[in-house]
Amino acid sequence: MPDSSRMNRREATRLLAGAALAAGRPAAAAPAARPNIVFILVDDLRWDALGSMGHPFVKTPNIDRIARQGALFANYFVTTPLCSPSRASILTGRYVHAHGVTGNGNNNELSHKLVTFPRLLHDSGYETAYVGKWHMGTDDMPRPGFDRWVSFRGQGVYVDPEVNIDGKSGRVTGYMTDILNQHALDFVKRARQKPFALYLAHKAVHGPFTPAERHQDWYANDPIARRPNCNDTLEGRPALTREVPAEAARKQAAKKQAAKKQQAVSSGEQLIRNQLRALMAVEDGVGMIFKALEETGQLDNTMLVFTSDNGYFWGEHKLGDKRWSYEESIRDPLLVRYPKLIKAGTRIEQDALNIDLAPTFLELGGVRPPKQMQGRSLLPLLKGGAADWRRSFLTEYFAEEQNPRTPTWQGVRTPRWKFTHYPELQGMDELYDLQADPYEMKNLINDPAAAQALSQMKDELQRLLKESS
Repeated sequence: MPDSSRMNRREATRLLAGAALAAGRPAAAAPAARPNIVFILVDDLRWDALGSMGHPFVKTPNIDRIARQGALFANYFVTTPLCSPSRASILTGRYVHAHGVTGNGNNNELSHKLVTFPRLLHDSGYETAYVGKWHMGTDDMPRPGFDRWVSFRGQGVYVDPEVNIDGKSGRVTGYMTDILNQHALDFVKRARQKPFALYLAHKAVHGPFTPAERHQDWYANDPIARRPNCNDTLEGRPALTREVPAEAARKQAAKKQAAKKQQAVSSGEQLIRNQLRALMAVEDGVGMIFKALEETGQLDNTMLVFTSDNGYFWGEHKLGDKRWSYEESIRDPLLVRYPKLIKAGTRIEQDALNIDLAPTFLELGGVRPPKQMQGRSLLPLLKGGAADWRRSFLTEYFAEEQNPRTPTWQGVRTPRWKFTHYPELQGMDELYDLQADPYEMKNLINDPAAAQALSQMKDELQRLLKESS
């Protein structure tokens, strides 16, 4: 015999959707016992490039609303500061040496096999969408576990990109960030009978930093403040100043020269301004997502998360790009809004990692995280608990042939100390007292007064490596 109450609910939902569409409004989704998830990932956005994170002039009120009405993680880090490996860690909840995506090379085959949190949510009844940059190889075909797929090959381009929509590629006219925002909105506005999980991964703010036309003149007169370590002499950092093999150096020099020609007008302060300008279209999209969730009655039943895949150097330690273990490279913003769980204006000081996101989303969705996931759910922190939270964490990077300047390294960070070990280099390790030296200017690796701390950090690094292997 049919379940009359179920039929009544279905009929009510159908009538509600019809009435909303007739009124010109998006149809509200049917109530769901499990919350929706909207995860917004920006590329190469360092932790201090938002208003809510203390930037002196950048205007990000929509993004900052997530923190104002939810939680701001003051100490969020990636376990590797490189696009493809970090994205794989976010999706799988695993360290790089565990999931195997160690660089930005050809990870096509492997990335089809990853056990990802959207795939597990999909299998448990969520409607799922991936919109944006996948960047694990050049294969833009849909990955398992997504009902909707909008992506592109490799880095893609900012203007008039080729986009793969559910397995079919074609050229699309417009600005990449706006295109991705619109696909995300279309998915959010769908009428549905079950909860959804949207993974929106922007190309922005990756180089070549290309803002939307409407933002090209923003921040032209705002002074660019530099951190003290932009004046670093690099004394005591032999890994940064060492000579690399002649052939590798030649290739690196040719690559740098090509990049200089491509971005001749985007250097120094102009580069920083253009990166911040490129963020503004992401900011616009966050505002539109807020509006769509409000109009469809889903806002307070949705966990909204905003973060980045790695940091970015603005000249600190004479560096650009990322890849090194310094704070500007491994530290990112993490903002979370979900009023059913999080008190507005919450600030969380404990260290959170990109590998913590997958188990967080799974627990929120009522799915038991697989044993191979190495991160920890952030829900206890968001609830105000977790007294036994981690006091150290592992970071790592694996050398890439196309980037010989940065060697393989393994690091461990605590609230006070950071130790970086270069396993392929002799006598080039680094140790910093972050309390006394937050800009990482004085390497204490050979300081007798720091010998005990060094021994403890070496032991902690081995413990973390063994625990995660």
